[in-house]
Amino acid sequence: MDLKQLTYFVTIVDYKSFSKAAQKLHISQPSLSNAIKSLESDLGFQILDRNTRSIELTEAGAILYSKAVQLLLEMDRVKKEMDEVKHIGSGEIQLGMIESVKHWIPKVILQYNDDFPNMRIKLTEVLSGDDVKNSLRNYKTHAIITNQFIQENDIETIPLYNEKLVLVLHESNPLTNNSSVTLKDLVGEPFIISSEGFQTREDVLNAFEMEDIIPTIKYEIERFETALSLVREGIGITLIPENYLQALPDNTLVKKSINSPALERTVYLTYLKNRYVSPAIHTFINKTKQYFNVLPV
Repeated sequence: MDLKQLTYFVTIVDYKSFSKAAQKLHISQPSLSNAIKSLESDLGFQILDRNTRSIELTEAGAILYSKAVQLLLEMDRVKKEMDEVKHIGSGEIQLGMIESVKHWIPKVILQYNDDFPNMRIKLTEVLSGDDVKNSLRNYKTHAIITNQFIQENDIETIPLYNEKLVLVLHESNPLTNNSSVTLKDLVGEPFIISSEGFQTREDVLNAFEMEDIIPTIKYEIERFETALSLVREGIGITLIPENYLQALPDNTLVKKSINSPALERTVYLTYLKNRYVSPAIHTFINKTKQYFNVLPV
């Protein structure tokens, strides 16, 4: 049994077809079939049931599949770490982030480029808590800036700063004339809120719950940009991070602060504790900490 055979086996299971797996692996179907037969011969038991119209795992095959997936994932991680060992001042940083950081992340990148001008930086949105953990553990990102507090033994979570959630409404909404706005004033207003699984949604609902108020949730969104587009049309109101509005001056939008301790959140920098990263990537992490006066480790 070797890694190539396990790769063939996992690919067949994932594609549920010898022909599709062979095409993916760029080998002939007979060669693939022979490789699986050889694997079964080495193991001494059948791992695939070929008597049905689709490929099915035997009980033993299901156990092997689970172990093989983990082994191949770990080998992929080792390969990525070894690739990073080779790249001291060049390569790529994969950074996950939430929407509201885009007003300051370019400033950190500008400072970083002075030291490592050859590094490529890939920015992707990583929003829910599960996505943060999966992205880090699967080596899809080196670090993630998130509003999720991640409490895991293998993940470092560093608080960077706090930000407020503010009310955003259309200029025609009568609430814009109020000198101050409370959560109770929002009762009956069509509310735009983040989808389930997002920390912003939990923060907002917690704020309403503290006031014993049930919001009228009319629209659910995944991006603040979508929320603002709905507000611009005057069909709803929303609560979003104040920092997000810095890059979006718009005369049709009015923001109002609401006095509620629940409408504040912390933004964190997260990364795997024991993952090797090149000096170039470690420098980027430290520059992010230094930007918010968080001492580097």
